[in-house]
Amino acid sequence: MNPSILLCAAVLAATPTANPGVSHDVADTSFTPLVLNGRRSGADYMSPSTQAMQRDDTQNPAMLWVATGEQLWRTTAGESNKSCASCHGDAQASMKGVAARFPRFSKAAGHVITLSDQINQCRKGALKAPPFKAESEDLLALEVFIARQSRGMPMNPPTDANTAASASRGQKLFTTRMGQINLSCAQCHDDNAGKRLAGAPIPQGHANAYPIYRLEWQSIGSLQRRLRNCMNGVRAEVPPYGAQDLIDVEAYLALRAKGMPLETPGVRP
Repeated sequence: MNPSILLCAAVLAATPTANPGVSHDVADTSFTPLVLNGRRSGADYMSPSTQAMQRDDTQNPAMLWVATGEQLWRTTAGESNKSCASCHGDAQASMKGVAARFPRFSKAAGHVITLSDQINQCRKGALKAPPFKAESEDLLALEVFIARQSRGMPMNPPTDANTAASASRGQKLFTTRMGQINLSCAQCHDDNAGKRLAGAPIPQGHANAYPIYRLEWQSIGSLQRRLRNCMNGVRAEVPPYGAQDLIDVEAYLALRAKGMPLETPGVRP
């Protein structure tokens, strides 16, 4: 755990709010980090060099996983001897807009699911293949490949009653203090966004760029990995991947970022 988290309350209280003015030097408007109704993408808080890394596919490290995901899309698996492409064809057409609509309620599962859950649901069902392990390289690669097809499209979470209920539970969790540090997500990302923690800016915490490549991880990771990191940082009990609490928070964050452009694959420090 990063020991700087232990100083969180003191740092948040002592650090002045950052200048709200934002300089945009992003050329590709398909995923320009926007200020939308007061909401700022996490990319707005990054250095120009990290912003450039995200927007240039030849520099973005996550594109290695995208390439692997594209290969997996076409690879046959399981007893059906089918691939994702066997059912869905060209991902650029069939997956456009899909990632922007997750999490969503699944009648087959009987509950709200994430995009990674949907991938494993298809593997077990249509492909008759074993599901990928949570946070595995193959699952992340296929998820980021699919999500990239929606890059630049607005986040568009479903409005059905089941998904809305999940988002409502997630909002409650987002605003509830937790752990030995006794902090909530909202205290950092709503109340103190724009301030600094141990020299690093505190973003508004919008989840519109996942799966994401973090320089501190030297790897790509899911939103649930990031949520679990934060919970560990405030010394709270960390739920396992796929836990209902994590899915609920994801559903709320999707609603919170509604209308913001999807930036996947994002890059963060």
